[in-house]
Order: sequence, then structure tokens, then C-alpha cells
Amino acid sequence: MIHYVAETGSTNADLLARLRAGEVLAEGDWLVADRQTGGKGRQGRQWFDGTGNFMGSTAVQLTGKRTDAAGLSLAVGLAVYETVLPLLADPSRLKLKWPNDVLYGGAKLSGILLERQGDTVIAGIGVNLAQDPKIAGVNTVCLAQLGPVPPRDSFAQALAERFKLAMAQWRDDSDDKLHAQWLAAAHPKGTPLTIHTADAVPLSGTFEGLADDGALKLRLANGEVRVIHAGDVTQGRG
Repeated sequence: MIHYVAETGSTNADLLARLRAGEVLAEGDWLVADRQTGGKGRQGRQWFDGTGNFMGSTAVQLTGKRTDAAGLSLAVGLAVYETVLPLLADPSRLKLKWPNDVLYGGAKLSGILLERQGDTVIAGIGVNLAQDPKIAGVNTVCLAQLGPVPPRDSFAQALAERFKLAMAQWRDDSDDKLHAQWLAAAHPKGTPLTIHTADAVPLSGTFEGLADDGALKLRLANGEVRVIHAGDVTQGRG
């Protein structure tokens, strides 16, 4: 079920508050806002309110075969990628950037934020349908610049259906299969990348693939391979 609200601070914050109040959130239920006044991205960045865009959150329960969140970020990114792909005249330009940003021609089309509360992960997803946010140092794009824009509610339904399938695959398939699917949709090995963290000097190298837990492997200029579990990734050398 998809619940729509005209305005809220953050759909992620709303669902997290409900969890803290003791509510059990059913998988498959979504909270979608016409406008967000306090949306945020990774590392606490403010996220554009995105009037006309998709902004929504849903819950994923860490139960059964998956009692941890390993690989979940990759699976969520794939769900968004596969929802957007059939809407494009030139789908070859759509790529995933680790861990789950969806890029078109190198410009950011979607952002995802996962936040964990106990055994529940709230997945917040923003997709630029009608407008693209202006973010310093980040190229952005929206579907309106690429062709016909799907109605927001139709897009929400398509994403919810694709997300449900992606979560079933994440639980049932091997990590090797998930990684292979993600790599097929992502920037290729050898792509120059720079990793930015909140408290370290940017680290540059080339993409070397994924570690067993879905972390990024970065090959440095001296041949050393670093495993990166967190950080903002930009293509190119910083």
C-alpha cells in the first residue's frame, strides 16, 4: 500500500519515529510525499524538496535468511535502476555508482538513504522526475530533460512492485548473483574514482569490483587494493 501526504519534513524521519514509538512497519507499505521540507542525503546533506519528483520511504525487515543488511544497499539501487531503465530512449547511458546512486550520462538521477533502527532498515528514495536539484559540485539530471515524464503516482506503483521483487531476490539469491547483477549495471572496472569521507583526505584510484560483503574495492596507484565500506564516491580523480 502506498500512503501519500502533501508535505512532511522527511519520509524517512516519519517512519523512524513510528518505529521508535513501537509500531511494526509492514514491508510493501510506502510513505510518499508531494513535498519534503527536511529531506536529507548521505552524511547529513540537505536534499532538494523536489516538487513533482518521487520522494518516498519504505521498511525492510532483517529477518529470515537476511538478519544483517549486507548487500541491501546494492539491491535497493538495482530496484531503482530497473524501474527507470524502461522509461529511457537511450538506456545504455544509465549506470549505477557505488553503492546505489543512479546516474544518467554521469549526472545524478536518483539518491538513496538507508537508515537502520533495530532489525528494520528504512529505505528512503528520491528520483528526479520533473526537476533536478542544484547541488554544489554535483551534476544532476531529471527525466523531464530526457523525454516524457511518468506521472508520479504511476512511477511510485512501478517502483513499489520492482522493489518487492528486488527484496525477494536479495533474500533468496546468492551474494555472487546480486554482485554480478549490480556490476552489469555499474561503472566498469578500471573507472577512475575518488572516495570522500567526513574525516579523511580524499582517496583516488580505480574501481576494482566488490568485496564479499558488497563493499567497494579501490586499486590505488601503487597497486594496493583498499576495501571501502563508507564514503561518497565521485567518478574521476580528485
